[in-house]
Amino acid sequence: MSGGPMTQYIHRDIEIECAGPAQRVLSGWTARALRQIADKLERDEFQDGHHDVTDRHGKKLGSVYFDFSEGHQYDDNES
Repeated sequence: MSGGPMTQYIHRDIEIECAGPAQRVLSGWTARALRQIADKLERDEFQDGHHDVTDRHGKKLGSVYFDFSEGHQYDDNES
């Protein structure tokens, strides 16, 4: 094993519960919440632990849990 960088891991659990008038509406709300999580993740705004997931009005829809860790040495030549 070479002395390459450590392999990074993200463990995540997402729980979102929406109730509304129609499946199509709920699908849109859920997709918006997931995009919000993805945008914050890309901006490195999460730390280890639980975080509330809210709708555009601030109503809690659920939570997301992140555990950022690292493991064994990563070799770029591994497949």
